[in-house]
Amino acid sequence: MTTRMKKIIFNLIILLTLAGMYSCEKFDKFLDIQPVSQGIAVTNTSADSLVYKNDSELEAALSGVYDDFRNEYFSLDYFVNGDAQSDDAYAGADNPANFQIDEYVIDATNTNVSRDWGYLYGTIGKANSVYNNADKTPGVDETRKLQIKAEAAWIRAYMYFQAVQLWGDIPLQLTEVTTISIELLPEIYPQLFPARAPKAEVYAQIISDFELAIAHAPVSATHKGYVTKGAANAMLAKVYATIQPQQWDKVNQYCDAVINGGYSLLPEYDMLWNNENENSSEAIFEINYEGTPQSGNWGASMFRGLDWKKFNTPSNDLVSVFDAEQDLIRKEASIIYLDVSGKWSDPYWPQITFPFVNKYRIFTGSSSQNYILLRLADILLLKAEAMNENGDVQGAAALVNQIRSRVNLSNTIASDKAAMKLAIEKERRLELAFEGHRYYDLKRTGRAIEVLNNVKGPNGASLGYVVTVSRLLWPIPQAELDKNTKLIQNEGY
Repeated sequence: MTTRMKKIIFNLIILLTLAGMYSCEKFDKFLDIQPVSQGIAVTNTSADSLVYKNDSELEAALSGVYDDFRNEYFSLDYFVNGDAQSDDAYAGADNPANFQIDEYVIDATNTNVSRDWGYLYGTIGKANSVYNNADKTPGVDETRKLQIKAEAAWIRAYMYFQAVQLWGDIPLQLTEVTTISIELLPEIYPQLFPARAPKAEVYAQIISDFELAIAHAPVSATHKGYVTKGAANAMLAKVYATIQPQQWDKVNQYCDAVINGGYSLLPEYDMLWNNENENSSEAIFEINYEGTPQSGNWGASMFRGLDWKKFNTPSNDLVSVFDAEQDLIRKEASIIYLDVSGKWSDPYWPQITFPFVNKYRIFTGSSSQNYILLRLADILLLKAEAMNENGDVQGAAALVNQIRSRVNLSNTIASDKAAMKLAIEKERRLELAFEGHRYYDLKRTGRAIEVLNNVKGPNGASLGYVVTVSRLLWPIPQAELDKNTKLIQNEGY
């Protein structure tokens, strides 16, 4: 018996074990099926078989999908992946998995890699359930039903956008298994153990989901933690700036939709971080926390505090750019220096002036610190990028200068397309530091290998990173390869 056959049999055992976990009554219901027609199983549609029996249950399920924005991926890993994996921060703390990410030596057994795969696909599964069962749920107003599907689709697309940037080709799962039986095994097996779909196919689904959100999501909500048309427009701008080849006309189109959607920059940069202006006019999508044991942001304590060495230590390279630009306002809003003498040592910074991320300032207890995932300044700079790529250097400069004027910096001196591209890259770095964007910006602009391999540490010494094309994607987690023979590992792992 081949190893592959053994794995298939093992997976079949898992499948049947899952079936055994259901009560006899539920399992009998699962077996009460109609014949398969054109590959689609028609299940019992009686009231007892409904996934959500009324509008309250459907709304509660959607709330459960939103709750995943408060899990470990968004409390911590989102920022490790976007910032410590870039030239903006060192891993900090003492976690070997984070050191691998920081130093571009990840392997397939890295615990962060496997848990992030689990978090993202777990949320995708919840969003699928809401999306696929909304139309079947009785007692839901038709307009609200369309909104619910739009919100679930946006969240699903957001998670897929995270995953496709990390792993490239990935399984594209749009349905959930609700019926388990031996007879349905040929249909269920590919759903439980899917192959990787090409990136182009994943991006097509992401775009479709965000377009649905534009069509049916509400214009506004009770706070910025809910999906709106503006959030959908913003994400489509980011998607079209990321796919290859980039579609700058589309980026420009969706940036304009956001800019004309009622958002505005706060007058002072620090107002974004002083916790007195949550869900502001600048925020497009913001994870909200109430500061209770049930809704507290424990992740904020991962980046600042003296009880133990924290994650995402600001890098010498980033500090040198702030200083060279004389960007005091954004530097002070982003980084705070504290004395850690007698607490821990560090190869990059002296103990008496040790830097911490300063954008997340409520970091004790059940923190009420919100996280802003999307804001207008990001979109303005993305539009500047699109205008520059389309040859409008002066139009791009006007947007860059708008961002710079808020922090009392002089106008950009970039006067041609090549210089403006680098000026926008630097402006995004300083404006969006520690917000989880930097690594993905370097990847989508094709600058990651050049920039990361030339990162400087203390005294301008090279850190010696060796980033190759294969290292720009994460490995498929070994645990997923072990249980799914259809998955193929990324090159170089």
